[in-house]
Amino acid sequence: MRGVTKLRIMGVLLLAAMIAGAWGWWHVHHWLPDRAVFPVQGVEIGVDDGAVNWKSLKAIGADFAYIDASASAFARDPRFVANFDAARAAGMQVGAVHRYDPCQPAEKQAANFVTTVPRDPALLPPVVELGMLADNCPVRVSDARVESELMTFLNQVETHAGKAVILKVMPGFEARYAIAAKLDRNLWLVRNRFMPDYAGRPWTLWTANTSLANEIARKGLRWVVVQP
Repeated sequence: MRGVTKLRIMGVLLLAAMIAGAWGWWHVHHWLPDRAVFPVQGVEIGVDDGAVNWKSLKAIGADFAYIDASASAFARDPRFVANFDAARAAGMQVGAVHRYDPCQPAEKQAANFVTTVPRDPALLPPVVELGMLADNCPVRVSDARVESELMTFLNQVETHAGKAVILKVMPGFEARYAIAAKLDRNLWLVRNRFMPDYAGRPWTLWTANTSLANEIARKGLRWVVVQP
């Protein structure tokens, strides 16, 4: 009898844990920052999001969209042009993102970006995503070289755009290179649910939910807010 009671208790505890886990998953994937605190909110969109209904996206509260445009020296997001044109047609503010590769020459990466993204003063500041490390480059790249090449890239992209870039610094990159303290640019940080502080100084943009559950994108939306 005692064994049966113990099994029942274990079953109840297991069920409670499953319910709590399911609720936690639902909460994390449906959570949005308070609009009263962060009145300007938007998304980052790329090929992995599939075909996006931009009117619906605007209707659920996206004020702006950053579109994945290019990566490294030669790669381009195959849906950039379609997403870019559709976002603008929906009346949203639009900007472009380049995923920086410290293994590739800065000049080639800048050429990739400027030939992909039109020169238009109406665009939001370009964003450079810093997430890849140089540790696995085929040819060794020193920390000093990473910083100097990045500056070359930024200068060329900023000349093209006519405005300063925003650095989207991922936690691993910041831990490795401490770039936020070295480059005087606005920051975009990433952390689900809780405000990020790993850069050691204030941020301008925050990816608050990297997989917002929504019927608009098949894998969940990358939801971004602006520091008021």
